[in-house]
Amino acid sequence: MSHFVPKLGRWYQDCESGQLFEIVSLDIEDANVQVQYLDGELADFDLDVWAELQLRPAAAPEDWRTAFELDDADARDPDGAMHPLQWGSPLSAIEPDTILALDDS
Repeated sequence: MSHFVPKLGRWYQDCESGQLFEIVSLDIEDANVQVQYLDGELADFDLDVWAELQLRPAAAPEDWRTAFELDDADARDPDGAMHPLQWGSPLSAIEPDTILALDDS
């Protein structure tokens, strides 16, 4: 039986199957926990089922990004400029006439 309170972002290992997963969503109102396994598969558990799982806390594996097909080249450049979206700007609602050389002419 699981004696762990589910917390977003925590990793656990299912003692029965040996699979590692991360908690990716918690909905307390609906009593629902959504987890994602290393292969990218998602699963939902209600809190009653969660309490019956045999789990142990686990560290995030080094290759956790493989399910998302990410590699080091996909990482953000830490030296790059960050440009926040300007939600209040009226210019952000204007769509361009052309999109990077995909002109209709």
